[in-house]
Amino acid sequence: MAFLRRTVGSGIRRYSQGAAKEWLTDDFLDSLRAVVGSAKVSAAAVVREQHGHDESMHRCCPPDAVVWPQTVEQVSLLASTCYSRGAPMIPFGTGTGLEGGVSAIQGGVCFNLTQMDRVLELNTEDFTVAVEPGVTRKALNHFLRGSGLWFPVDPGADASLCGMAATSASGTNAVRYGTMRQNVLNLQVVLPDGKVLHTGGQNRRPRKSAAGYNLTGLFVGSEGTLGFITQATVRLHGIPEATVAAVCGFPSVKAAVDSTVQILQAGIPIARIEFLDEVMMGACNRYSGLSYAEQPTLFLEFHGSTGGVREQVEATGEIVKSNDGSDFAWAQEQEARDQLWAARHNAWYAALALCPGRKAYSTDVCVPISRLPEVLVETKKDLLASKLTGPIVGHVGDGNFHCILMCDSEDDDEKGRVKEFAERLARRALAMDGTCTGEHGVGLGKRQLLREEVGDVALSTMQRIKAALDPKNLMNPGKVL
Repeated sequence: MAFLRRTVGSGIRRYSQGAAKEWLTDDFLDSLRAVVGSAKVSAAAVVREQHGHDESMHRCCPPDAVVWPQTVEQVSLLASTCYSRGAPMIPFGTGTGLEGGVSAIQGGVCFNLTQMDRVLELNTEDFTVAVEPGVTRKALNHFLRGSGLWFPVDPGADASLCGMAATSASGTNAVRYGTMRQNVLNLQVVLPDGKVLHTGGQNRRPRKSAAGYNLTGLFVGSEGTLGFITQATVRLHGIPEATVAAVCGFPSVKAAVDSTVQILQAGIPIARIEFLDEVMMGACNRYSGLSYAEQPTLFLEFHGSTGGVREQVEATGEIVKSNDGSDFAWAQEQEARDQLWAARHNAWYAALALCPGRKAYSTDVCVPISRLPEVLVETKKDLLASKLTGPIVGHVGDGNFHCILMCDSEDDDEKGRVKEFAERLARRALAMDGTCTGEHGVGLGKRQLLREEVGDVALSTMQRIKAALDPKNLMNPGKVL
């Protein structure tokens, strides 16, 4: 990989570890500056390091340069310039990914899209809004205050909406409101050669369409390997009349997850149902200053009319009681609910605090709801046998859960055990007709598992799509496929 720094009187000095990159010249960098201005192009080592990794354990692979476009026209011109020179291109949003999706493993140019941060078009009567890639989910919901609407897809991190589309993000509300796949109506995408594509037609925002191939669905979850998502039109939802949250402990993992399955089978329209095992609850108590029982626990939330929520709570309470669950700890006022869910959202940092100085690797699998009790019980046994610290937290309402595995990056034996455990967990999910990733994506670490999951024919079809849209393999190369 080539490393760059600015030097007085000599432009760029190149430090090479391997074959030289023919495209990496002063002239090339000058062509990028001509599009966005000198202040919006950086080859400084510290900037490149910041853009060479996400929150995963994958090693940092810095790009050779970072650019900050302000408009879709600039993204198009920058992409065309890179394409003509054969320079790899890596989209960058907030950097909150967990599968190494922003690592520049072949070097290249990182496109930091955070300064494209406008809410472009709000249609309250149609429940839609169009946003640029720098708009985060919290910023959008702040913008929507007073409109009676909100955007419910909540992966925990304050990720950008277009980044969430690129990774097909999910989160705590998916059981009721769906994932990004169900909430994206149209995308504006800059293709690798600079052409601008509107996946559903320019400015179109119908709730559904049967016109042609589902190009929007193709780019949702593409992880930056097919193009730059520069605008997303998403569904909005009405803020419910009443919201009630609750916490309930259980004597065992199986009892908690059995309750989840039975709540869903009963058709109760629960908004959130999150599982935290006893290790995760202990970590959350210490990190967030709480005093919940350290046992397998469900965090639940109910949305609807006042009467409807009351009925949901009563029906859920009966199911919980039949599985020896504790009495609900309630939170109805906004402040109390925010405090309760803050503990859940801080689970990643609470887990890190369990083992100061260690890094964390968050696994991510999803299975059919009926197999959830079995896979969680087997996973707990595997954790104990592997002698690993791995709190479990999950969006169990849609069969998705994570082990946050603590790992000493200097301990090769422990790193090996973490890797082997993660692969066993993924293959256990595949054996139960599930998927190796429910929301984090494939990125760098799960490419072989993707092949095992979908098979050679499906994988070769994906490869042909990639080759058709990105024949030079310049868009985020080395990811997914």
